[in-house]
Amino acid sequence: MASEKEKMLNGDLYDADDPELVAERERARELTRAYNETAADERETRRELLEELFRSVGEECVIEPPFRCDYGANISLGENFYANFDCVVLDVCPVEIGRNCKLAPGVHIYTATHPLDRAERASGAEYGEPVTIGDGVWVGGQAVVNPGVSIGDGAVVGSGAVVTDDVPEGTLVQGNPATVVKELE
Repeated sequence: MASEKEKMLNGDLYDADDPELVAERERARELTRAYNETAADERETRRELLEELFRSVGEECVIEPPFRCDYGANISLGENFYANFDCVVLDVCPVEIGRNCKLAPGVHIYTATHPLDRAERASGAEYGEPVTIGDGVWVGGQAVVNPGVSIGDGAVVGSGAVVTDDVPEGTLVQGNPATVVKELE
Protein backbone atom coordinates (compact mmCIF):
# COMPACT_ATOMS: atom_id res chain seq x y z
CA MET A 1 0.00 0.00 0.00
CA ALA A 2 1.34 3.43 -0.96
CA SER A 3 2.14 5.98 1.73
CA GLU A 4 0.35 9.34 1.74
CA LYS A 5 3.59 10.92 0.49
CA GLU A 6 3.81 8.45 -2.40
CA LYS A 7 0.17 9.14 -3.29
CA MET A 8 0.84 12.91 -3.17
CA LEU A 9 3.88 12.70 -5.44
CA ASN A 10 1.99 10.43 -7.87
CA GLY A 11 -0.87 12.92 -8.18
CA ASP A 12 -3.35 10.63 -6.40
CA LEU A 13 -5.79 11.71 -3.69
CA TYR A 14 -3.96 11.85 -0.36
CA ASP A 15 -4.37 13.00 3.23
CA ALA A 16 -2.37 16.21 3.80
CA ASP A 17 -2.74 15.72 7.57
CA ASP A 18 -0.52 12.64 7.45
CA PRO A 19 2.16 13.08 10.17
CA GLU A 20 5.06 12.56 7.73
CA LEU A 21 3.72 15.29 5.43
CA VAL A 22 2.99 17.66 8.32
CA ALA A 23 6.59 17.22 9.54
CA GLU A 24 7.98 17.85 6.04
CA ARG A 25 5.91 21.04 5.66
CA GLU A 26 7.12 22.23 9.07
CA ARG A 27 10.73 21.59 8.01
CA ALA A 28 10.14 23.69 4.87
CA ARG A 29 8.64 26.49 6.98
CA GLU A 30 11.67 26.49 9.27
CA LEU A 31 14.05 26.67 6.30
CA THR A 32 12.05 29.39 4.52
CA ARG A 33 11.77 31.34 7.76
CA ALA A 34 15.57 31.21 8.13
CA TYR A 35 16.01 32.14 4.45
CA ASN A 36 13.58 35.05 4.67
CA GLU A 37 15.48 36.43 7.68
CA THR A 38 18.84 36.55 5.87
CA ALA A 39 20.41 39.79 4.70
CA ALA A 40 21.23 40.43 1.04
CA ASP A 41 24.98 40.12 1.74
CA GLU A 42 24.55 36.60 3.21
CA ARG A 43 24.79 34.94 -0.20
CA GLU A 44 26.59 31.82 1.02
CA THR A 45 24.03 31.26 3.78
CA ARG A 46 21.19 31.77 1.32
CA ARG A 47 22.73 29.27 -1.10
CA GLU A 48 23.15 26.66 1.65
CA LEU A 49 19.53 27.08 2.76
CA LEU A 50 18.24 26.72 -0.81
CA GLU A 51 20.34 23.59 -1.33
CA GLU A 52 18.89 22.12 1.86
CA LEU A 53 15.33 23.12 0.97
CA PHE A 54 15.08 22.26 -2.76
CA ARG A 55 15.58 19.05 -4.73
CA SER A 56 18.16 20.80 -6.92
CA VAL A 57 19.52 24.30 -7.39
CA GLY A 58 21.52 25.41 -10.44
CA GLU A 59 24.36 27.91 -10.32
CA GLU A 60 23.59 31.59 -9.82
CA CYS A 61 20.08 31.19 -8.42
CA VAL A 62 18.63 34.15 -6.56
CA ILE A 63 15.33 34.30 -4.69
CA GLU A 64 14.41 37.60 -3.06
CA PRO A 65 12.78 37.16 0.35
CA PRO A 66 10.10 36.66 1.33
CA PHE A 67 9.53 33.32 -0.36
CA ARG A 68 7.09 30.55 0.61
CA CYS A 69 6.63 26.90 -0.40
CA ASP A 70 4.91 23.75 0.87
CA TYR A 71 7.77 21.24 0.87
CA GLY A 72 10.64 22.63 -1.17
CA ALA A 73 11.94 19.11 -1.77
CA ASN A 74 9.83 18.88 -4.93
CA ILE A 75 11.32 22.02 -6.54
CA SER A 76 14.17 21.91 -9.07
CA LEU A 77 15.75 25.13 -10.35
CA GLY A 78 18.00 25.51 -13.39
CA GLU A 79 21.00 27.82 -13.50
CA ASN A 80 20.57 31.61 -13.61
CA PHE A 81 17.12 31.47 -11.99
CA TYR A 82 15.75 34.65 -10.40
CA ALA A 83 12.58 35.10 -8.34
CA ASN A 84 11.61 38.55 -7.12
CA PHE A 85 9.82 39.32 -3.81
CA ASP A 86 6.75 37.46 -2.52
CA CYS A 87 6.80 34.37 -4.73
CA VAL A 88 4.89 31.27 -3.58
CA VAL A 89 5.32 27.70 -4.82
CA LEU A 90 2.89 25.01 -3.64
CA ASP A 91 4.93 21.94 -4.49
CA VAL A 92 2.93 18.86 -3.55
CA CYS A 93 4.09 17.51 -6.93
CA PRO A 94 7.31 18.28 -8.82
CA VAL A 95 7.99 21.82 -9.99
CA GLU A 96 10.72 21.84 -12.64
CA ILE A 97 12.04 25.25 -13.69
CA GLY A 98 14.61 25.51 -16.47
CA ARG A 99 17.68 27.65 -17.01
CA ASN A 100 17.62 31.45 -17.32
CA CYS A 101 14.10 31.85 -15.94
CA LYS A 102 12.77 34.93 -14.21
CA LEU A 103 9.77 35.30 -11.90
CA ALA A 104 8.54 38.83 -11.22
CA PRO A 105 7.15 39.89 -7.79
CA GLY A 106 4.20 37.96 -6.43
CA VAL A 107 4.25 35.04 -8.86
CA HIS A 108 2.40 31.97 -7.55
CA ILE A 109 2.97 28.45 -8.85
CA TYR A 110 0.47 25.82 -7.71
CA THR A 111 0.68 22.06 -8.06
CA ALA A 112 -1.84 21.53 -5.25
CA THR A 113 -5.52 21.22 -6.06
CA HIS A 114 -8.75 19.75 -4.71
CA PRO A 115 -11.45 17.43 -6.08
CA LEU A 116 -14.34 19.00 -7.95
CA ASP A 117 -16.76 16.55 -6.35
CA ARG A 118 -18.23 18.18 -3.23
CA ALA A 119 -18.22 15.00 -1.09
CA GLU A 120 -14.61 14.19 -2.00
CA ARG A 121 -13.58 17.77 -1.28
CA ALA A 122 -15.38 17.69 2.09
CA SER A 123 -13.40 14.58 3.03
CA GLY A 124 -10.24 16.72 3.10
CA ALA A 125 -8.52 14.67 0.42
CA GLU A 126 -6.46 16.62 -2.08
CA TYR A 127 -4.12 15.91 -4.96
CA GLY A 128 -1.65 17.64 -7.22
CA GLU A 129 -0.36 17.89 -10.76
CA PRO A 130 3.24 18.77 -11.66
CA VAL A 131 4.30 22.09 -13.22
CA THR A 132 7.13 22.41 -15.75
CA ILE A 133 8.64 25.71 -16.85
CA GLY A 134 11.12 25.56 -19.73
CA ASP A 135 14.35 27.47 -20.34
CA GLY A 136 14.39 31.23 -20.81
CA VAL A 137 10.86 31.83 -19.49
CA TRP A 138 9.78 35.11 -17.91
CA VAL A 139 6.66 35.14 -15.71
CA GLY A 140 5.29 38.63 -15.03
CA GLY A 141 4.19 40.04 -11.68
CA GLN A 142 1.20 38.58 -9.88
CA ALA A 143 0.80 35.82 -12.47
CA VAL A 144 -0.58 32.46 -11.32
CA VAL A 145 0.54 29.16 -12.83
CA ASN A 146 -2.05 26.45 -12.13
CA PRO A 147 -1.57 22.70 -11.51
CA GLY A 148 -0.56 20.54 -14.46
CA VAL A 149 0.68 23.39 -16.64
CA SER A 150 3.81 23.26 -18.83
CA ILE A 151 5.32 26.50 -20.10
CA GLY A 152 7.49 26.11 -23.20
CA ASP A 153 11.01 27.45 -23.70
CA GLY A 154 11.28 31.18 -24.29
CA ALA A 155 7.66 31.92 -23.41
CA VAL A 156 6.56 35.07 -21.59
CA VAL A 157 3.60 35.16 -19.20
CA GLY A 158 2.17 38.67 -18.84
CA SER A 159 1.59 40.30 -15.48
CA GLY A 160 -1.59 39.18 -13.76
CA ALA A 161 -2.15 36.26 -16.12
CA VAL A 162 -3.83 33.11 -14.83
CA VAL A 163 -2.24 30.21 -16.65
CA THR A 164 -4.70 27.30 -16.80
CA ASP A 165 -3.41 25.51 -19.93
CA ASP A 166 -0.01 24.72 -21.41
CA VAL A 167 1.88 27.65 -22.93
CA PRO A 168 3.55 26.98 -26.29
CA GLU A 169 7.25 27.67 -26.67
CA GLY A 170 8.14 31.18 -27.84
CA THR A 171 4.78 32.82 -27.17
CA LEU A 172 3.44 35.68 -25.07
CA VAL A 173 0.32 34.84 -23.05
CA GLN A 174 -1.84 37.30 -21.13
CA GLY A 175 -5.20 37.48 -19.41
CA ASN A 176 -7.51 35.33 -17.33
CA PRO A 177 -7.46 32.66 -18.52
CA ALA A 178 -4.13 33.27 -20.22
CA THR A 179 -4.26 33.09 -24.00
CA VAL A 180 -1.59 33.45 -26.67
CA VAL A 181 -1.48 37.05 -27.89
CA LYS A 182 1.79 37.00 -29.79
CA GLU A 183 4.44 34.69 -31.23
CA LEU A 184 7.88 35.83 -30.12
CA GLU A 185 10.94 35.82 -32.35
